[in-house]
Amino acid sequence: MASLASLIPLVLFLLVALAASIVVRRRADAAGGGFVNSYFIGNRALGGFVLAMTTIATYGSVSSFVGGPGQAWQIGFGWVYMAVVQVTALVLLYGIFGKKMALISRKLDAVTVVDVIRARYGSNALANLSALVIVLFFAATMVAQFVGGAKLFEAVTGYSYLVGLALFGVAVILFTTIGGFRGVAVTDTLCGIMMLVGIVVLAGGILTAGGGYEALMTSIKETSPEMLEPFAGGAMPPSLYFTQWLLVGVFTFVLPQSVVRTMGYKDVKSLHRAMIWGTVIIGAMMIGVTSLGVLTAGVLTEDLAAYGGSVDNIIPTVITASLPPALAGIAIIGPVAASISTVSSLLISSSSAIIKDVYLHWCDDRGHMPSQRSVALSSQAVTLAVGLLVFVLSIVPPDVIWKINMFAFGGLETAFLFVLVCGLFWKRANATGALLSLAGGTLAYCAAMAAGFKVADLHQIVIGVAVAGVLMVVGTLAGKQKEDARMDVFFPPHSRRGGTTRRPRTVFARRARFFYEWDFGARTSLYRRGSLFNGLLGLQKL
Repeated sequence: MASLASLIPLVLFLLVALAASIVVRRRADAAGGGFVNSYFIGNRALGGFVLAMTTIATYGSVSSFVGGPGQAWQIGFGWVYMAVVQVTALVLLYGIFGKKMALISRKLDAVTVVDVIRARYGSNALANLSALVIVLFFAATMVAQFVGGAKLFEAVTGYSYLVGLALFGVAVILFTTIGGFRGVAVTDTLCGIMMLVGIVVLAGGILTAGGGYEALMTSIKETSPEMLEPFAGGAMPPSLYFTQWLLVGVFTFVLPQSVVRTMGYKDVKSLHRAMIWGTVIIGAMMIGVTSLGVLTAGVLTEDLAAYGGSVDNIIPTVITASLPPALAGIAIIGPVAASISTVSSLLISSSSAIIKDVYLHWCDDRGHMPSQRSVALSSQAVTLAVGLLVFVLSIVPPDVIWKINMFAFGGLETAFLFVLVCGLFWKRANATGALLSLAGGTLAYCAAMAAGFKVADLHQIVIGVAVAGVLMVVGTLAGKQKEDARMDVFFPPHSRRGGTTRRPRTVFARRARFFYEWDFGARTSLYRRGSLFNGLLGLQKL
């Protein structure tokens, strides 16, 4: 039965987010700076809290709130221990890429990750292939988000799947088309806040329905004691821990939708604050919601078949079982907000890949650049078209959304791990190695996933990354650096007083010197010389 009380909070949230997008867009237009920089990178003006929340909201998809806790309901605390690695996601992202990507993107006036790849390797083929891979894997992820949000909406409110799909599908397309990068960042922040609110409301419902924490734990211990063990009675083998830690933790710093955030903040202080805020919030969010999945086992005590045979149904079921309609409407804002924030971020990245990385570069090669108005209209049209395509693909929903999300995660990580890391930190890396790594690694990963082939029971990302790494080295040794590669920007020479040039003797000294001399301005230095650890993590300034 449809419940208007559970629908009202969600509709109000969507209206507030839409209003925020409109306000942000008007302010961005008033500030100037050109449409491309404004729409695709927000004029590089994100503060610390907004930077942290938009990165978290992009990283934390609907599967984090539906599929992940559903798996925890089935497996136990072993799934929570696996999820703990997600706390490192922002530290790795901001620490490894945060400052160098910001400096390089400003020097190049780059607004997308593909811009940086094109400049580093001097290869249009590599840049175009990167854009294609981004759009394809983003489309798969967006379908999973639309489906997950609409299924949750249907289960909690009683309205049909198509009504839910239409409601927030149209909303998120409007957010992104109107607001651009900065609008997405602001709505992501609102979504991130509502994710935390949703977790708190759901926690209260589960604890109340189960008679308190001790009663829930006692029930779990009596009915499924293996859920309290790290290896969950064999359901969480060491191989699963290892590969999931790589997939959702260690390798996530190369996801293009996250890397582009490191190009959009305004100063070093914002980056430092984002690292602190982000680590605390993502830890509370990911560990908290996964732990709630375990506690749900003390409320929903029947087997999986009783709940539709899919772990994706567990959280919607416990929301409706433990909360009154009005609170249920507030609780679902969290997962729906996770879906909206992920889709909006991927939409703007897909649009930038098509317009900025392919179309505008094609126009530039032919010496005929379109007007700002033409770029604005085409960018918004592409954003709208990609959103509508994903919406249509979501009408017939696939099963097990968390698996689709993990597939896309693995594909993007395989494709860009060595392309980005070697491009930024290995001077010898060239376009031949990068092209072979991206294409060969991605094909190997997809083929292994399609065939269900594993090595030592490890997730297929291990195969993809291994192939990508080998091909990067082989291709680099066989190929040569292209003349168009902007090596002077990525690995600049260093000058001493008096005009002579001295090359630091170690790679660590060169890296420290690079970040010491390159800065946003005279007021803020990036790294303290001689401190490699603080240089990597960006925790000190002069």
